[in-house]
Amino acid sequence: MWRSLMFLAAFSISGAAYAEGFDYSFIEGSYGQVQFDDLDVDGDGLSIGGSYAVSDNFHVFGGYETGDFDFGVDLNTMQAGVGYNMPVSDAVDVVASLAYVNMEVEAAGLGSVDDNGYEMGVGLRAMASPQFELSGEISYLDLGDGSDTGFGAGFLYHFSESFAAGLSGDWNEDFSTYALNGRFSFGQ
Repeated sequence: MWRSLMFLAAFSISGAAYAEGFDYSFIEGSYGQVQFDDLDVDGDGLSIGGSYAVSDNFHVFGGYETGDFDFGVDLNTMQAGVGYNMPVSDAVDVVASLAYVNMEVEAAGLGSVDDNGYEMGVGLRAMASPQFELSGEISYLDLGDGSDTGFGAGFLYHFSESFAAGLSGDWNEDFSTYALNGRFSFGQ
């Protein structure tokens, strides 16, 4: 469920400069809030992740997320995958990704359950100006007996070629996630 934070981080975020293309080598941290739509359960959490450009069009990514929810429920997610990025102009990239996902849910007094699966998605990264980046993506997550389709969007403000910060949101069938993100880029 927290997968959206890392997914946005590794799949649809930041370039170092408007005309130089997007940077797919970075480390990012996020703080987020989750609201379940049908339940009266909320939570918050942290994530850390990164991406590394292995060529002009391919990158690998991974991350770890942890969240604490009402009633003593904890969620931990690990993700590792590969992405393909293709520029359609100097200011817009199309990005596709495929990732292995492991989720573990722990409930106080009830033990824990974990599940493995995959996530795939497609999205856009666009530089609206030399400092302002927009992103959007559609994702599909399949874990065990369940699956989820989601939409994510966000923006980053590039304070320099190396540092950016911004906000993102993810809306799925069962919950919504809102996050504050900070990134250090090192690939350009």
